[in-house]
Amino acid sequence: MPTVEILDSHIAYVETGRPDRPVVVFLHGSPTSSYIWRNVTPHVADRARVLAPDLIGMGESGKPDIDYRFVDHARYLDAWFEALDLREVVIVGHDWGGALGMDWAARHPGRVKGIALMETFLRAQSWDEFPPNVVEHMRTLRTPGIGETMLLRENFAIEGALPHPFSIQKGLAEKDHDVYRAPFTDPASRRPLLQWPRQIPIEGEPADVADRVDAYGQWLADTPDVPKLLLTVEDGVGIGSPEIAAWAKEHAASLEVESIGPAGHQAPEDQPDAIGQAIARWLKRHDLT
Repeated sequence: MPTVEILDSHIAYVETGRPDRPVVVFLHGSPTSSYIWRNVTPHVADRARVLAPDLIGMGESGKPDIDYRFVDHARYLDAWFEALDLREVVIVGHDWGGALGMDWAARHPGRVKGIALMETFLRAQSWDEFPPNVVEHMRTLRTPGIGETMLLRENFAIEGALPHPFSIQKGLAEKDHDVYRAPFTDPASRRPLLQWPRQIPIEGEPADVADRVDAYGQWLADTPDVPKLLLTVEDGVGIGSPEIAAWAKEHAASLEVESIGPAGHQAPEDQPDAIGQAIARWLKRHDLT
């Protein structure tokens, strides 16, 4: 797996496809890595140069001594884009990868040709937009002391949340679970997994993340020249609810919405073929690669 030195660490990434073709960047979320795209990217590799980085502190990327807040991930991702001299790209983002992709697009006008999103943070939300069980779970992880015990000591994100049917409906094979386990062998290595649930912008907090989400929400509305694709799952909740999808369709310029069928939050594990095929059709429809 190639790596590139950036700032005080390194970013590892997967590269497939055709080096002579336009670039499609796949950005993963928490608590996964570029591995989540393994069965999606073959659907577009015949028509694009495909890049899928591991976010800083995750996968095979380095683990510098930083806070792993949204702004930290954005800073390291910025450095990776610059190190590879990526000027005109299509971004595909899931979960926090979608948020980071929209944030990068909003701060680099003219460098994103299209963006495809799924199960991500399209706008800041309020607690009452989430089911009660999800609210209880998120509040617990955001509680000082309790979150540290669950996410650092007990590795709940990997051992509890990831294989849960809410995340992956079809189940997670042990060999794949082991890949996701590998970067997080001790409490210190799990600091990104502690921070991610505490970065979700709910009722304006954390304020700096809410501001970034508002800014890229404005970018979504103000860029009719950039094709956008939102992939939804059946019976989505919270960030993937029908209400959020309806808001996006009304708010985001040049947005197409397509269902990929039944899936959990970690949709690329449940529906890789449906996702890959939908993205390939969208790329072809808009002559993006």
